[in-house]
Amino acid sequence: MPNFKKYDYDQTAMVVVNFLEQLQPGTFEFTLHQLIEGHIDLSVFYEKYQNDQGGRSAYDPAILLKIILFAYSKGITSSREIQWQCENNIIFKALSCDSVPHFTSIASFVSSYPDAIESVFEQILLVCSEQGLLGNELIAIDGCKMRSNASKEHSGTLSELSEKRQKIRAQIKHCMKEHKKLDKRKPRERERKEQLEQSIDTLSKHYEKVDQFLKTQPQGWGKENDPKK
Repeated sequence: MPNFKKYDYDQTAMVVVNFLEQLQPGTFEFTLHQLIEGHIDLSVFYEKYQNDQGGRSAYDPAILLKIILFAYSKGITSSREIQWQCENNIIFKALSCDSVPHFTSIASFVSSYPDAIESVFEQILLVCSEQGLLGNELIAIDGCKMRSNASKEHSGTLSELSEKRQKIRAQIKHCMKEHKKLDKRKPRERERKEQLEQSIDTLSKHYEKVDQFLKTQPQGWGKENDPKK
C-alpha cells in the first residue's frame, strides 16, 4: 500500500497572514480596496457620525462598503451571512482588516445610506467592468448579463456606456433590495453541517450519473462524422 502523508481538512490552524497580500493585483477585491481607499470620495458618509467627543467608536464606512460590495459580487445579500464571512473567509477578513461588524451594524448602514452606497458601487463597478474584472460573478438582472470588456481600455460610444451604467444601477438596486428583504426575516440558526452534507450528497449523485453514462454509453457520431454531444 502507498504511504502518503496524512491530512485533515476539518481542523483549525493558527496562521500568520498579511491581509494586504491576500488582495492580489488584477482581482475584483484588489481593485475594490484600492478605489475605496484612494479614489472614491466618502465624505457623505461622515456627516452623521457625532462620536468624536465620546461614545463608542464606529466601523469605518470604507470597511463596510468593501465587505458589502464584495458580498454582492458573490451573490451574498444577507447581513448575517456577511458577518459569518468576515469571521471565516480570508478575503473578507482581508477587506475588513480582520474586523467583524455585527449583522445589525451592516443592516443599519445599508438602510441609512442607500443613495450614497448606490453611487459608490456604481463608480466602482464601472471601473471594474472596463478592467474586465466582473466576468459573470455578479447576479444577472432579468436575464441580462454584464459581460466583461476584454480590452483594458475605457472604450465604447456614449450610448453604450450609458446603457452599461443603467445595467449596473439596476444590478445594485436589486442586490440592495434583496439585502433588505433578507434582513427583515426572523433570525434562525445556521445549519451549515446539514447544508454541507446536502451539497456533498448532490455532488456525489451528479458524479455517479456522469461516470455511469461514460462507462456504458458509446460515443455517437453525426452525419459529418462529428462526435455527438
